[in-house]
Amino acid sequence: MSDFAMPAEYAPHRATLMIWPVRPGSWGKDPTDAQAAFVRVFEAITQSEELYLLAGAADLADARAAVAHLPRAHVLCIESDDAWARDVGPTFVKNGEGDLAGISWRFNAWGGEVDGLYARWDRDDAVAPAFCKALGVPCIDAAPFVLEGGSIHTDGEGTALVTESCLLSAGRNPAMTREEIEAELCRRLGVRKVLWLPRGIYNDETNEHVDNVCAFVGPATVVLAWTDDVTDPQYALSAADLAYLQSATDAKGRPLTVHKLPIPDHPILCSEADCDAYDFAPGEDVRTPGERLAASYVNFYFTNTAVLVPQFGGGNAPSDARALKILQRLCPDRKVIGLPARDILQGGGNIHCITQQIPL
Repeated sequence: MSDFAMPAEYAPHRATLMIWPVRPGSWGKDPTDAQAAFVRVFEAITQSEELYLLAGAADLADARAAVAHLPRAHVLCIESDDAWARDVGPTFVKNGEGDLAGISWRFNAWGGEVDGLYARWDRDDAVAPAFCKALGVPCIDAAPFVLEGGSIHTDGEGTALVTESCLLSAGRNPAMTREEIEAELCRRLGVRKVLWLPRGIYNDETNEHVDNVCAFVGPATVVLAWTDDVTDPQYALSAADLAYLQSATDAKGRPLTVHKLPIPDHPILCSEADCDAYDFAPGEDVRTPGERLAASYVNFYFTNTAVLVPQFGGGNAPSDARALKILQRLCPDRKVIGLPARDILQGGGNIHCITQQIPL
């Protein structure tokens, strides 16, 4: 593994992996709106790269119909428990000769028996090896090390970003020290330095994945979710991250340039009607009216030619536009595309959480 490394997300892609959303506890008893939001993401991705869409046998026909108009879309029959391709799919790494391999981490529904979000996750845990087999690439089994793809970002130049709140949580690798976890990340991802942000996005049920709060947009350059409102519970979390990032250097010894990417102006809350629309399985984490959802514009996704950015609409239209403007300035070589994402957020994550890049 020493010569394999995870490229930056903004490096060229061969394709993107996604999963057709059907779980009633995430997307509601009627997942039509969520599926329509996913289709918009499919369409944007296939403008510049291939799409592999996974669906279980019972939903295969619906998934095929949804992408029938997209010649770059390929539907595979692989079962899963939900649609979080970032977290259950393989993390792809390459070596100097250009060979591709997929890492299969142990998946335990974001915390297992401690604080996992559902009671059974065996099908999710089997997605990565099944997809690697379908793609015809070697699968590197990293079990028993527990990790989700949304909890890591890399710059492709030796640096990884993570959050302490997630990787040091009691439900993942409690028998390992921070130093042991860092060594495993360096070994598997081909990085030389891990940057440990203290916190993530407020009320993020993944124990605060890094992909919702901070992301590389270039070498030694990151965006950080931010708010100027000192009364917002996000303020202290982002301020702690900013202080850390301003004192850190990357694997090449470079100081980081940090660009603030403000969160939506108005918190997005789960309404009583939203809660009534779910159908939660026994042992599944539930939502309550008034619960704040972990909305962040940092949960965007790079394609070969674009940046796909969540848009929340309603009273957040001005902050939607602001996010697009900031990211267009930072990514001048790509088209920045805003996509309606309120119905994706309802499931607990956003555009980055439902996608997984396959490097070229």
